[in-house]
Amino acid sequence: MDKSYVLKGTIVYTPDVDHFAFHEESYLVCEDGKVEGIYKELPEKFKSYYIYDYGNNLIIPGMCDMHLHAPQYGFRGMGQNIENSDWSSWFSRYAFPDEGRYSDISYAKKAYERLTDDLLHTTTTRVVAFASLHRKATELLMQILSEKGFAAYVGKVNMDRNSMEGLLESTEESLNETEEWLKNTHNKYEHVKPIITPRYIPSCTNEVMQGLSDLMKEYSVPVQSHLSEGLDEIAWVKELEPDIDFYGQAYDQYDMFGTVVPTIMAHCVFSTEKEIELLCNRNIWIAHCPNSNLQGSGTAAPVLRYMRAGAKVCLGTDASGGNTLSMMRIISDAMLASKVRWAYTERNGDPNATRDFLPLTSAFYLATKGGGSFWGNVGSFEKGYEFDAVVLDDSRVADFCNRTTYERVERMVSLSDDRDVKAKFICGKKVL
Repeated sequence: MDKSYVLKGTIVYTPDVDHFAFHEESYLVCEDGKVEGIYKELPEKFKSYYIYDYGNNLIIPGMCDMHLHAPQYGFRGMGQNIENSDWSSWFSRYAFPDEGRYSDISYAKKAYERLTDDLLHTTTTRVVAFASLHRKATELLMQILSEKGFAAYVGKVNMDRNSMEGLLESTEESLNETEEWLKNTHNKYEHVKPIITPRYIPSCTNEVMQGLSDLMKEYSVPVQSHLSEGLDEIAWVKELEPDIDFYGQAYDQYDMFGTVVPTIMAHCVFSTEKEIELLCNRNIWIAHCPNSNLQGSGTAAPVLRYMRAGAKVCLGTDASGGNTLSMMRIISDAMLASKVRWAYTERNGDPNATRDFLPLTSAFYLATKGGGSFWGNVGSFEKGYEFDAVVLDDSRVADFCNRTTYERVERMVSLSDDRDVKAKFICGKKVL
């Protein structure tokens, strides 16, 4: 397919965290898979390009889901209201049994086809995913994502302790299978790549962590894991690693905390002052998962504080710790979670306190350019950025008044679903 063409519509993006850029009834030029520019009148030199005329539809950058548990998608919408609702019960009743099913490659194919088909009809164009510990199923997920046109990082999960029967590797097996997976996938796909994925410290022995660190350096691949999601988790890590001062040091001692390769740490809800300092000064992206955090721990990460301190923050669905694939819903939840956090931790009961929470502009930025920065110039329509775009038809939710472009975007964040996604382009290729 030709990667040079033009989209016509109402173009929306966030060049920085505080501002929207709106271009009503304009032309967005893609040249060789990159953004060439935005024009009110199409220059003569581009008039030979094919024009996708989307009328007054909204054209937004593709969104980046920076934390997704692909094998958990099957039990989405369940598990948040079990009687004994601590995390171990959730794992033992839902997460681990469902992940265990992926030893069956035929099951994995059906499940991952369903996931990726559904993902195709969202605003998500790029994803960073945990697979399961099964190498073949992980490779299959990467293949399916590539075939459907996504850009992604996918991790074969490592677990050599504290799991259930049937979902536990020996230390040797964990490292051997990880290396075999890296050999098979490191350069196999143009836009789908491997990412080292220790599930979290409690599931990985020191031997596995050291081995993963060695593989990370040998193959120069990024890292993803979980950090300070729950107070019980933090206490458990302290029992396992009594010599550390804070959770992040458990990764840092293996050079897996943003010192050698780019790193994604999901959640960071209860990070200490020392941990926050490293998060803000290392090559780490904090994957904020507001839907999951509110469901699981009943609170939200201090996202505004991270952003103002210079941390790289992005958004994730954490499906199925969260219950949606919609990054529009996650934008809305991020704003809501920020309001809840302000009201209960920063307002201090003052009825006249100045409101201070995540605005729409910033939340939209986190879902697009904030996450996209993990790939480089991704998530915006600035010149030279990789061309990821989603076309949204908001006629289904429109009323009979003239609304500003900001209002149209705000309403789509609140109300849109897969019915409103009219077209999708990833890395310059039309995939929907």
